[in-house]
Amino acid sequence: MHTSVDVFAKARDHERAEQLRAAREQDLLPYFRLIESPARPVVEMEGRERIMLGSNNYLGLTADERVVNGARDALARYGTGLTGSRLLNGTTPLHVDLERELAEWMGTEEAMVFTTGHQANVGTLGAILGPGDTVVVDSGDHASLLDGAIISRAKLRPFRHGRLDKLERALARAAEDGGGVLVVVDGVFSMEGDVAPLPEIVELCQRHGARLMVDEAHGVGVLGTRGTGASEALGLEERVDLRTGTFSKSLASCGGFLAGPADVIDYLRISSRAYLFTASAVPAALGAALAALRIIRSAEGTTLMARLRENAGHLRAGLRALGLRVIEPVPPGSATGRVAAEALATPVVPVVVEDDWKAVLLWRELYDAGVYTNVALHPAVPPAGALLRTSVMATHDRDTLDRALERFAAVKPRFEAEHGPLPGS
Repeated sequence: MHTSVDVFAKARDHERAEQLRAAREQDLLPYFRLIESPARPVVEMEGRERIMLGSNNYLGLTADERVVNGARDALARYGTGLTGSRLLNGTTPLHVDLERELAEWMGTEEAMVFTTGHQANVGTLGAILGPGDTVVVDSGDHASLLDGAIISRAKLRPFRHGRLDKLERALARAAEDGGGVLVVVDGVFSMEGDVAPLPEIVELCQRHGARLMVDEAHGVGVLGTRGTGASEALGLEERVDLRTGTFSKSLASCGGFLAGPADVIDYLRISSRAYLFTASAVPAALGAALAALRIIRSAEGTTLMARLRENAGHLRAGLRALGLRVIEPVPPGSATGRVAAEALATPVVPVVVEDDWKAVLLWRELYDAGVYTNVALHPAVPPAGALLRTSVMATHDRDTLDRALERFAAVKPRFEAEHGPLPGS
């Protein structure tokens, strides 16, 4: 008699099971902590105030009264949900206005709105690529880009993060695959906070006849004069074929979008399964995103983005001064680096710890000291590349950031005395 393998076995015996048990027993699990207030620079978490250095609310707009009113007005007019896909009964004037204003902002012919940012990437790649095509991805790309590439059944050719020589080799091989070629990269990488070397990537794509798609999720509302991301900041908007983004960061809501040529978007509206077979976003999310977009496009948006970059520079310099190793947004010597450094200061400021367990222990000491950070472990980062991912908002004031740095300064010597030196010390 044949005995089948229990498909649930992996849930009980996976490689992280023992670490999870140990972390839970010692109350060291850095994930799923309860936040009990709006995502402001200082939040209530599990019974006490903590300085928030782990939010993607980059411009601090989630609690802005205009954004809240945008959500409230949409809720009052359209109710709690649309209960259908965009194709059928899920399109409202809010969608039409938001897509028109996104296209104007991004400087593209059209834009289309997805229910989540993950679906924007999966839905675009899953429809635009096919089994005869090749997709070339940076190993540091967001999981949604890798998921979309896999779903498309195109030939997947990854290259090591930021390594242009590896990209060039992948493109040379892709030319022999026989189909269309699409290179897909983050404009700002979500864990490391570094800016993609887009000038070099654009040149390589054009030399090898490949199209280019850039995920601007962590760049919109952050980089560029208009705040449309790394492509704009580097003067490459006209040379990037497709750009995606999310509402869950600077746009203070939930959802995603694609901006690009009208013919491509017309095709995706009737071909993208992630778009066609999911319910439309709740009206409140659309109303909030539209209100946030209008703030970003105003003179106030320019001020907020400048303050965000100043705050990022201040935190980065302060952590470096403590002897901690932080990842810089632009590697020295690249064409990207010839743009003024302050113009490419991203709000993601990762502290390199290397060892997974030490990163969790350091997170806990900071958490107990009243500072919340994110922990990035393998496979979110390469092996031995564990990070404490800190991030700032435009609404952090200098005093709050300095208090956070003081707590890093107090924790670091105690931690190193018990667990050994941190990278950079």
